[in-house]
Amino acid sequence: MIVMKFGGTSVANFEAITRAIFIIGGRLDKKPVVVVSALSKVTDLLYRISDAAASRNVAETKQLMNELRSRHVNLASDLLEQSPALRENAVGRVNAICDTLEELVNAVCAVGELSDRNKAIIISNGELLSSTIICFVMNAKGIRTNFIDARKMMITSNEYLKAEPDVNEIISRVPGMIDESFKGMDAVITQGFIGSNHSGEQTVLGRGGSDYSASLIGMAIDAERIEIWTDVDGVRSADPRKVENTKYLEKISFEEAAEMAHFGAKVLHPLTIEPAVKKNIPIYVLNSMNPSGKGTAILRNELIEDGVKSVSFKENIRVINIFSMKMINTSGFLRRVFEIFSESRVSVDLISTSEANISVTVDASEKIDKVVEQLSEFADVIVDDDKSQVSVIGKNIVRLNGMLKKTFAPLKRTNVYMISQGASFVNISFVVDREELTEVVKDLHYHLFEVEEELEQF
Repeated sequence: MIVMKFGGTSVANFEAITRAIFIIGGRLDKKPVVVVSALSKVTDLLYRISDAAASRNVAETKQLMNELRSRHVNLASDLLEQSPALRENAVGRVNAICDTLEELVNAVCAVGELSDRNKAIIISNGELLSSTIICFVMNAKGIRTNFIDARKMMITSNEYLKAEPDVNEIISRVPGMIDESFKGMDAVITQGFIGSNHSGEQTVLGRGGSDYSASLIGMAIDAERIEIWTDVDGVRSADPRKVENTKYLEKISFEEAAEMAHFGAKVLHPLTIEPAVKKNIPIYVLNSMNPSGKGTAILRNELIEDGVKSVSFKENIRVINIFSMKMINTSGFLRRVFEIFSESRVSVDLISTSEANISVTVDASEKIDKVVEQLSEFADVIVDDDKSQVSVIGKNIVRLNGMLKKTFAPLKRTNVYMISQGASFVNISFVVDREELTEVVKDLHYHLFEVEEELEQF
């Protein structure tokens, strides 16, 4: 079996879904388990619906619900125009999902209170709608397809909006459910992003969690490969929106891919890699708009050459500087600091320490008021905003001759606020002013990837 995950842009409209089904049709001999996201921008729309309902804005809520319903009804009607019976069933199912959602939204609107549980239910409807429509269309195209409700497979913790998968329970449930669903079928389809806790209450894995769902399913069924279908030709050496002459990467290691995802590359969800690593399942990042392209293969470390692969970044971060003389020759100080971050569920990216100072970076979206308040009880705390984090990522890069010189040569006129080197020799990261990010990334990419190429032309 293989797992094929299609992101929102790969199922965005009539043309995208038609392409996706053509791609699936070419892999039926591999028994594809298809995992789909919501249609492009639909999850954003569902967040807007939940916010409008919580604000008791009846008119806006109704308008947005009509937009959601009409987009899916029209799409189902267009895709199934040549199959009247299936079209009627599909439209009926879409309307039923929207009716149930509208009842909940109206109830939230009436009281003006939105619980995390109800928000999770609301925002999960995008995947239910898209997978329903695509399942009908696949059958109409002659691909016998069974529908699996991911909420019965993806068992999670009780955190409704950022649930943690129960890996053991998923491994226990998924293989039998998928084997049963494949009887007499060519393919099965399910949803990314959504799940349920042990009490059967609906949860979601957090934004971008469909990749994670696909990887967890792949791990559970010991898949031959996991394919992540998106709208780019695999992984590149930098974000093409910042850098013009990026390089296509034919293959990278699991470790490199994990670092890229964690340090800002947007091709994969950061948690996608871990389940695949457990079973050594290769992941392929492919372009649904260019199905014949090779994409990027993510493979075990020994199959990958040493060298720099990527310049990644996080554009908007904060640096928190913690200074205290009590750190000197004191055991337990670091533990106390990071317990405070943990208790407030604030995720730390980079860490740098000296005799009396700890510097950490956090995403600018993190709520840190309570953290700063608690730290200030025993240390001086300074928070620097409007910073960006840049990471050079590759295999054994710290051991490569001249790598540090190449990395920091373009930064002669740039203020560097913090430097961190990964213990695994996979990344070197540093912090700069946000306003200088674009120039830094361009210069760094040029020195690491383009200078030698230019010299070879002479």
